[in-house]
This record gives sequence, structure tokens and C-alpha cells, in this order.
Amino acid sequence: MKGEIGLFGMSIQLFLSLFVPFALVIYGKKKGWLSWKAFGVGVLIFVLFSQVLEKVVHMLMIDSSGTSLKGTNNVWAFVAYGSLAAGIFEEIGRYVGFRFMLKNNRTYGDGLSFGLGHGGMEAVIIGGLSAVNMMVMSHLVQTGQFEQVASSLPATQVEMLKTMLNQPDWMYVVGGIERMFAIAIHIALSLLVLYGVRKGQFRYVVYAIFIHAFIDVVPALYQVKIISNVWTVETLLAFIAIASLVFIRHLSGKFHCFS
Repeated sequence: MKGEIGLFGMSIQLFLSLFVPFALVIYGKKKGWLSWKAFGVGVLIFVLFSQVLEKVVHMLMIDSSGTSLKGTNNVWAFVAYGSLAAGIFEEIGRYVGFRFMLKNNRTYGDGLSFGLGHGGMEAVIIGGLSAVNMMVMSHLVQTGQFEQVASSLPATQVEMLKTMLNQPDWMYVVGGIERMFAIAIHIALSLLVLYGVRKGQFRYVVYAIFIHAFIDVVPALYQVKIISNVWTVETLLAFIAIASLVFIRHLSGKFHCFS
């Protein structure tokens, strides 16, 4: 393993994962649309539905390699499951949040706040904590303690850590930028679900589930190495993020039509 590991890239990923959500909170507060209640429910729903309930199902469905389902090595089954699971759990979670926990908080600003809470918490957990974890692993490598720790971990996890530690700096930077794309997407999907709740039409939640699943297909294909070029994934996510921003702006007028 190389002696100098990408601490610079890890630091950039950590900075972006923490700074962008914080800056958007400040911006939302300054502009007057930030709702702390909707923001908090967005955080709670992400943790409960994505990090607890979805992970429990993953433990039952995904084998120890992390790239195939138990009982089958079919990569397409894994891609379909992973994409749909993320869509179902997160979008149903948004629906539960708006339908039952935010009965008096269903304005456009509440949708923005919920999405920011959801996407911001994901950035902190997936981007921020991941960067911190890799910094710790990097320190263990530099001090010669990595192998001692690795001896207590599954072989597949050790190989994954070694692969991540040997990534170039720019890969970590891309990881941080990807969190920015994800926040825009989460805000757009939150507004779509909220729009459906406001109209009393569950079909918008179904739309959100399939849109979410579609977005996750390409990262899942990259995970199982059917797509090997990371720029293919990031370029698609960048275009989806831009489309999300356009959609967010478009929905502003739709919400103003509600009495």
C-alpha cells in the first residue's frame, strides 16, 4: 500500500459534506424559507428509513460481498433490488413524514427544508463520516497498525478498505461533489412527494419511487463493475442534479397555487 495516502482529497470530501448543508441552512434561514421542524423531520426520516429499516432488509437480502443477493449471483437482480429498495424506503419515508408528521408544515419552504434535512444528513453520514473513517484508516496505515485492525475484519471489507485507501485524491473530491448533486436530487424528490400529499394523490409518491430507482441504477451498475468509468456515473448525476434544480424552481409556482 502506498505510503502517502490521499488525506488532501479526504479533507476536501469532509469539508464539502459538512459545509454545503450548513451553508444551505444559513441561506434558507436568511431567505426565510427554512423550517426547523421540516428540516428535523427530514433528518429523522432519513435515519429511520434509510439507515435503520432499509439496512435491516439489506442484511437479510445482500450477501457478505456487498455486491450480490443471497441465493443468486445475478448482478441484474442485485441492481434491481438495490435501486428499488432505496426508492421505496426513502420515498415512502418522505410520504410518512409529510402525511403524518408535518400536517401543518406543507408549504414550499417546508419541502425545501425537508429535502435539505434528508440530503444534508445523508451528506454528513455518507460523505462526512466516510471521510473521517478513511482518515483514521490512513493514520493506521502510516503508523503500521492497519494490519492489526484488519485481522479482525472480514476479508471482503479489508479489500474494500485497501482499494479506497489507494484511490487518488480526486476520487475523494468527486465523492464530496457527488453529495452536492444528491442534496439537489433529494430536495426535488421531497417537493414531488409533498406536492402529491397536498393534492391527495399517492401516484406522485409512486413517481418519486421510480425516479429515485432510475437514478440509482447507474451507481449500482458501477458498484458491480458493469460500468467501470466513474465519470459516466458523475456526469449523469450532474445532469440529474441540474434537472432537479430546474424542477425545484418550477414547483415554486405550483405551490403558490394552493390556497
